[in-house]
Amino acid sequence: MAAPSLLNWRRVSSFTGPVPRARHGHRAVAIRELMIIFGGGNEGIADELHVYNTVTNQWFLPAVRGDIPPGCAAHGFVCDGTRILVFGGMVEYGRYSNELYELQASRWLWKKVKPHPPSSGLPPCPRLGHSFSLYGNKCYLFGGLANESEDSNNNVPRYLNDFYELELQHGSGVVGWSIPVTKGIVPSPRESHTAVIYCKRDSGSPKMYVFGGMCGARLDDLWQLDLETMAWSKPETKGTVPLPRSLHTASIIGNKMYIFGGWVPHKGENIETSPHDCEWRCTSSFSYLNLDTAEWTTLVSDSQEDKKNSRPRPRAGHCAVAIGTRLYFWSGRDGYKKALNSQVCCKDLWYLDTEKPPAPSQVQLIKATTNSFHVKWDEVPTVEGYLLQLNTDLPYQAASSDSSAPPNMQGVRMDPHRQGSNSIVPNSISDTMNSAKSEHTAMKGASVKNKPDLKASTDSNAILHSSLATNASNHNSCVVDMLRKNEGPHTSANIGVLSSCLDLRTVIPETSVSSTVSSAQTMVTQQTIKTESSSTNGAVVKDETSLTTFSTKSEVDETCALPATKISRVESHAAAMPFSKETPSNPVTTLKAGERQWCDVGIFKNNTALVSQFYLLPKGKQSISKIGNADVPDYSLLKKQDLVPGTGYRFRVAAINGCGIGPFSKISEFKTCIPGFPGAPSAVRISKNVEGIHLSWEPPTSPSGNILEYSAYLAIRTAQIQDNPSQLVFMRIYCGLKTSCVVTAGQLANAHIDYTSRPAIVFRISAKNEKGYGPATQVRWLQGNNKKAPLN
Repeated sequence: MAAPSLLNWRRVSSFTGPVPRARHGHRAVAIRELMIIFGGGNEGIADELHVYNTVTNQWFLPAVRGDIPPGCAAHGFVCDGTRILVFGGMVEYGRYSNELYELQASRWLWKKVKPHPPSSGLPPCPRLGHSFSLYGNKCYLFGGLANESEDSNNNVPRYLNDFYELELQHGSGVVGWSIPVTKGIVPSPRESHTAVIYCKRDSGSPKMYVFGGMCGARLDDLWQLDLETMAWSKPETKGTVPLPRSLHTASIIGNKMYIFGGWVPHKGENIETSPHDCEWRCTSSFSYLNLDTAEWTTLVSDSQEDKKNSRPRPRAGHCAVAIGTRLYFWSGRDGYKKALNSQVCCKDLWYLDTEKPPAPSQVQLIKATTNSFHVKWDEVPTVEGYLLQLNTDLPYQAASSDSSAPPNMQGVRMDPHRQGSNSIVPNSISDTMNSAKSEHTAMKGASVKNKPDLKASTDSNAILHSSLATNASNHNSCVVDMLRKNEGPHTSANIGVLSSCLDLRTVIPETSVSSTVSSAQTMVTQQTIKTESSSTNGAVVKDETSLTTFSTKSEVDETCALPATKISRVESHAAAMPFSKETPSNPVTTLKAGERQWCDVGIFKNNTALVSQFYLLPKGKQSISKIGNADVPDYSLLKKQDLVPGTGYRFRVAAINGCGIGPFSKISEFKTCIPGFPGAPSAVRISKNVEGIHLSWEPPTSPSGNILEYSAYLAIRTAQIQDNPSQLVFMRIYCGLKTSCVVTAGQLANAHIDYTSRPAIVFRISAKNEKGYGPATQVRWLQGNNKKAPLN
């Protein structure tokens, strides 16, 4: 974690949709990149459900239905997959609840559930301010505050330290309550404490950690419950323990429990002489406990003043959600003397990256031309940009620095929450989770709505995923030494190139990367995705991501990969932008003897890039871009070099967040095309017919002459594939001038089912002109999750 002075808090200042009214006592959970907020109070208790998409920066109100619970505050709120459980809380002043509700976020369907009471003892009494923690198929309830009076206007508080276990049914519903028998000294009664559950990766049993709370005075004690032995203990810790507090938040990221905010005793108050502190204040202090070493670390102390509004102001009763390694904080109340009733609710949304982002996937090729690459990589959650670099064995010769250079944007912060073209308020969670993913939809800003299960035998039943066969080459130097003894047009082999033509005798490991085939086909793909839950009021959540991600095996064994294909006309192209100097720096990379210099292609906001040039660092400079220091290059002042036809380039990419530049990806290598060869066929379609399936495609958009013939191939089952699933073996099933063919049921019976991502049958189609065969388009025909024969 960065030192306190380097914490890079970010306030979200640009968002769309209906923003919830400010409140405190609300609760929040995360479902993937979505933050879901329920309840809380401020001039009345809120009863609506709000969703914030951290990728598109959109607030929206889903159309919920079913047994909608009344509004509540200081309740229990946990998330298990795509279902959320709500227990207890205050439903009106002095009246508390012990009811349990379940929300199926896949359908926005509320349901009131009635768990069986414990076999011995009573079920939990109505309460607020309790902790409600999930681990596995059980929720753990501890403590809270009850009202002893039957008259809600005559509140007689009773602090609780009872402990319950709630067993859940898989997917939906609950079994019932139980009262585990615990060992050791039980924590004192309390409310408005926190409880998190952590289990070491390699060993150890899960443990619940209870911190702080209120029992007439604020508490700063830490308790541990071993969930296997049910033994309570009070672990000894090192470092500075945070001040006693209540209404704070505790969030687990990795092996750290982050404590933020809450009510703490007023400055100068003697806690020993004022056990029932009459004055308290909110705090913005921020600490974490390393749960492996039991050591506290203070990141922001109570004594640190913030005169520049560079971090959240003091607050209590807020919510905190961890999405990846990023912490989000929203709303809460601020004030110093509750007795004067002067607190004010905050309406701001902040986030903080707690560590550098992980390495992205390898760079993957969407399209190659003679002097450019269109590349992509898998998105990394909660990042602000990507640094793309390349190197080559060619000597660097600077291109002329002209008006094509980007403008000088140094000192301009790239706002990761600025709304671009995607300004449509989503109707569903699946919209919000996929609208920003060009890998899946290639349509930035277009929501995918109401994707029905079109499994009926129609043309649109073919669920297509097109990718490129990046092992095709158009260069004489690409002769490979992997020749097989197989001969003849129907040889079982992968598509490769020998002496600038398609070589049916060469076997090269598959190096496919994902791509859309055309805008029309993209729509078909979206409309025919198999859903696991039906549409309700236009709001759908897939239990899995609705559009699959391709296998990211983009490492090229040969240095002559030259894929190219038609790209969707609506796929957005990211623009290189200089990044803010305010981001922490990346360490210097020292070149080894004989190692080629890595050069910046640029910093990109999205996970795609159109590469035709790269930037040359000043002579003698041997460090990569340093983000956040004066050493960051001003791209507008650097010389650029164009890509050269028929040349191999190595790529790597690193993600950037508030903590700096993360590690680089594995290296991928691609080669620019040689002029004269045809591009890859596009707009591939598959439909069923009486003989088997009908496979059709469109001619290459860049034929570079007359197309003499097409070849279509089918990946088939062989012992070789069973030993090495990543090395596909293809059989040619068609050769001719037509842009369609029939694949018979007999041929499909021999098809290999590729399980590298979702089960699919793999086809490849390539075109030939006077110079020879160009690169192939690869298509994955999804088969569902069973291993039955195709067409069943």
